[in-house]
Amino acid sequence: MSLAGYRIRVQRRASVPGWKAALFSVLAILFGLILFSLIFIQAKQNPLEVYRQIFRYAFFNEYGLGLTINRFIFLAFASYAFIIPFRAGLWNIGMPGQLYLGALAAFGVVYAFGGKSGQVSIASGPLIVLMVVAAMVAGALVGGIAGFLRGKWNVNEIVVTMMLNFILFYLVSFMIKDGGPFMNLGGRGESFELPDAARAPLIAGYPYTLVLVFLFMIALQVLFARMSLGYQIRAFGQSPPAARYAGIKPFRISVLVFLLGGALAGLAGYHYFAAVPGVYKIARTYGYFGDLSFYGLICGLISLGNPIAALFMALLFGGLSIGGRYAQGKLHLGFGVDFALMGVLMISLVAFQFFYHYQITFSRVPKSRALAD
Repeated sequence: MSLAGYRIRVQRRASVPGWKAALFSVLAILFGLILFSLIFIQAKQNPLEVYRQIFRYAFFNEYGLGLTINRFIFLAFASYAFIIPFRAGLWNIGMPGQLYLGALAAFGVVYAFGGKSGQVSIASGPLIVLMVVAAMVAGALVGGIAGFLRGKWNVNEIVVTMMLNFILFYLVSFMIKDGGPFMNLGGRGESFELPDAARAPLIAGYPYTLVLVFLFMIALQVLFARMSLGYQIRAFGQSPPAARYAGIKPFRISVLVFLLGGALAGLAGYHYFAAVPGVYKIARTYGYFGDLSFYGLICGLISLGNPIAALFMALLFGGLSIGGRYAQGKLHLGFGVDFALMGVLMISLVAFQFFYHYQITFSRVPKSRALAD
């Protein structure tokens, strides 16, 4: 296309340097914040004051920072649960169902040792280890169903994982409500509260799961950058026919990535219901955290499947969800402003992915050619 003596072309990029990808993300965030400022102006609020309240509470207030870190841990695990299958070209939309069953499995371990009554017949250390293992195994089993069906009969994994989400949502409802086995002793529609022995230990005031986030980040980075298995996953994601020709087995890769992704989603469920101070139960609002896990999908997409970049996105969305809710109450903004803000940022970040894959070039058209055109 020619315009004002210049030829404009859209060309696909061969690759994007890390610094340039980070720059695009920063520009997308700034664009999203500026765009959402129109909402604040319409509500007769100073956008700078609103953003100051959001970021100050989320990252510089002691109580708000604690909430942000706990939300960050949850979103980081959900991002990893998406990233592993995504690098193999598969979509794990089943994080809600996987974390639901992971949470139920963790509480099931406590229930088995008499924890519903407030006391357990096992030491705290082994109990917490069993809870973590149970949560990861349960999440892996749910994920494995989608991986098995995809690898064996090429059944669409998006459909399978979405159906499993609904099934497991109602399973949680059955277990904690209307006389279910895990129902609170007070008759409330939530699970029993974990006894002290089953509560996750804290490190500097934060759950030890924060350490696990960084350990898994290192493990995934090593897996994709250094290990043969990571190469097979990436090769399968880039070209399944070429991967098959090279001897990579689709069934094995499909099952494996969903087992790993499901295990990390199960860990997200364990974290939010069994490790966050002040929670220690599957609350009536458990469905909210299932929906929240989809932000892990967005973090994984925006980070282009990079485990390190996903942490920054998880921290940003975690902080905005906490700070946005605080500003909503303090400044008397409309209900749902926090979700609307994250939604606009999400759209902005996804839209800016165009610049990850394409570049716009301008070249001057020779004057004689321009006249001919």
